[in-house]
Amino acid sequence: MLAIAPGWELTVERGPDWLLVRIHTASEAPEAPPLADEVWEQLCRHFTYRLVLELNQVQVLNSHLIGQLVQLYKRIREHGGVMRVCGLSAYNRQVLQTCNLENHFPDYQDRAEAVMATRHPRRPR
Repeated sequence: MLAIAPGWELTVERGPDWLLVRIHTASEAPEAPPLADEVWEQLCRHFTYRLVLELNQVQVLNSHLIGQLVQLYKRIREHGGVMRVCGLSAYNRQVLQTCNLENHFPDYQDRAEAVMATRHPRRPR
C-alpha cells in the first residue's frame, strides 16, 4: 500500500492495459489529500491512462474529493484515456447524481466489470 496522507492509502495494481487503484480511508481520516496528483503520478509511472478507481472504502464523497475526481477525469480524458469507478455506496451514487456527475462516473459493481464494461453500470433500483 502507498500512504498518501494520514488516514489515506492507495493499493495500486497493474492489469493488462489498466491501472487498478483502491482507495483506503480510516473512519476518522482528515480531509482528502491531493488524490488527483497522486493517482496521476501512478498512471504516468505505469505508462497507461486507463484507470479503474475502486471506491468501496470511501464512506462519503465530500466536495473536495469530488473535485479531485473531476480533476483526475479531465486529465485522463485529455490524454485519450478512460476512467471508471466501481464500488460506490448507494449514498455516494446519490451524491454523484445530485452533482449531475453520474454520466462521468458510472458505477460498476466491481473491477472486472469496470474493465470489461460487459454491461451498463449498476443503477439504483
